[in-house]
Amino acid sequence: MSDDLHEVYAIRYGHHDRRSPANFIDGDPHDVLQPLDFFVWAIVGPSGTIVLDTGFDEAMGKKRQREMIKPVRDGLAALGIAADAVKDVIISHMHYDHCGNYALFPQARYHLQDREMAYATGRCMCHQALRLPFEVEDVVAMVRKVFAGRCAFHDGEDQIVPGVTVHRIGGHSKGLQSVRVKTRLGHVVLAADATHLYAHIDGGRVFPLTYNIEEVVEGYATLKKLASAPRHVVPGHDPLVLERYPAAKPGLEGWVVRLDAEPKA
Repeated sequence: MSDDLHEVYAIRYGHHDRRSPANFIDGDPHDVLQPLDFFVWAIVGPSGTIVLDTGFDEAMGKKRQREMIKPVRDGLAALGIAADAVKDVIISHMHYDHCGNYALFPQARYHLQDREMAYATGRCMCHQALRLPFEVEDVVAMVRKVFAGRCAFHDGEDQIVPGVTVHRIGGHSKGLQSVRVKTRLGHVVLAADATHLYAHIDGGRVFPLTYNIEEVVEGYATLKKLASAPRHVVPGHDPLVLERYPAAKPGLEGWVVRLDAEPKA
């Protein structure tokens, strides 16, 4: 492996059945079952393992009425990754399903955007409509990491290690960042919630929970430019990811897939 090429994995840990009108800001006339899956991602390269997002635990799944498939720790272990040895965690944004399990990575430094921390701790959280996807204990846990010297802040675009960069997209959350990874196939972009589903980025449609619609739709073009090809943009919640990419190894089908492989479609 060269000094800046990485392997990339998506680990499915949760699931939520819902109808398609709930996934688009303008509804959906088809009204079909269109579930969401919940993922964290592992980026494995010469500088070690970087984890993107930390998911939620079983208690939070029950509180939010989301199904826990398998704990995040187990998905990482299936790849031979020990959570307590991970040194870097990127947080795409601080919604409950992306920054929970906050004690799972005791050695890690957390990377997030300046604007996301300001958003999650500032005046916008006075409004119920904006604080809905945030959990106060998750936010407090991140503040504690700041005071413990375990957070690194980024403003816009920045490099984490050679071959891995973060890019503020915004839209869904004020400081939402996506991750560009250099792989054997070129650049793969882990969009996180910059596009929940392929149907969002492909159709120019918007998920209902958003702070800025303009940033969402402008972000789609940015994601495509960052990736070596549009097919290498990986959405944050689409069950189709598990169908389009191969299992990381035999026995992990429908659970852990490898994203530095050509998707089927």
